[in-house]
Amino acid sequence: MAGRGGVCKDHHHHNHQYWDKLVPLECQPHQDIFRFSAKLHWEQAHEPLHADIDSKKVCGVGPGMSFANMVREKMRVVVGLVPCAVGGTAITRWGRGEVLYENMVKRAKESVEDGGEIKGLLWYQGESDTSDIHDAEVYQGNMEKLIENVREDLGLPSLPIVMASIVLSNHNITLFFCFNSLEHFMWTNCWLDRCSEFSYS
Repeated sequence: MAGRGGVCKDHHHHNHQYWDKLVPLECQPHQDIFRFSAKLHWEQAHEPLHADIDSKKVCGVGPGMSFANMVREKMRVVVGLVPCAVGGTAITRWGRGEVLYENMVKRAKESVEDGGEIKGLLWYQGESDTSDIHDAEVYQGNMEKLIENVREDLGLPSLPIVMASIVLSNHNITLFFCFNSLEHFMWTNCWLDRCSEFSYS
């Protein structure tokens, strides 16, 4: 998820949206939290985290900054986020060879060229795969392949991947996936944050 928190409809202009610029306390910027920009350089992170990544939509508050603040507070580390999300995308658009996947891998590799280390991937995606029963049925296989590919392409065979907690109130379903140990994932001095619709919990 690129983050749509606080994105509102402008009732005076048809099909126009804007961000209300309200940032919750847990999403506030901090001197020890950085983001890797679309221009491939590090800068202090702030909401909206994906504004220059998911640039065709209005971005707002997402899960990345609150997650980074939690890690910073608990682990006492400097946190680097590499936002790659494009909201409203199906998992098939994140397959090896697809533009979004290749861009994610490229950004991840570029982010550590001057030092640092990728310590995990935060995956928040899936809503676009729920409207069709076939898409939902093949999601697990697609996700397993994505995990296999990203670990191979980054040369990190044990890369921890934290997936979402999604509650569908009308179906009373809660999904949570965690690959490897969350404790291991949280020891970091550089994070790969890939959010696109399945969040940390």
